[in-house]
Amino acid sequence: MLMPKRVKHRKQFRGSMAGKALRGNKISNGEYGIVALEPAWIKSNQIEAARIAMTRYIKRGGKVWIKIFPDKPVTKTPAETRMGKGKGALEYWVAVVKPGRVMFEISGVPEDVAREALRLATHKLPIRCKVVSRADLEGGAGSED
Repeated sequence: MLMPKRVKHRKQFRGSMAGKALRGNKISNGEYGIVALEPAWIKSNQIEAARIAMTRYIKRGGKVWIKIFPDKPVTKTPAETRMGKGKGALEYWVAVVKPGRVMFEISGVPEDVAREALRLATHKLPIRCKVVSRADLEGGAGSED
C-alpha cells in the first residue's frame, strides 16, 4: 500500500475538492491514461487494486506510471463512541483527485491492449473516469470514449 514515509503533521483537516485540476492534467510519460471526471478521495488500496488490474492484463509488457500519491491522512473514531474526546485515530491514506487529473499512464503496448487494461483499472476506482490518449489531451477536439 502506498503511504508517506513520514509526515510533518499526523492529522489533517478535511480540506476542499472544489475546482478543476490545474496540475497533472497532461499525459507526460506514457501514451494512454485515465482521467478523473469528478472530484474524490482515492484510497491507497484502490490505487493498488487498479495497478494490479492493469499489470495483470498487460502480462509483463509495457510500463505503468501512477501519477497520484496518497499523502492525506483520514481519521475515524471507533463505532458507538460518544461525541467529543478529540479527533480520531488515523484510519487510511487518500489522494485528493480533482476533475481533469491524469491518474495512471501506460505505454509500450498496442493501443487496444492499453485501452482494455485502463478500462479494467477504471472499474477499481470509486469515480467516473475516461481513457484518453496523448493526442486526445493535446489536440483537445475529437475525444471519444
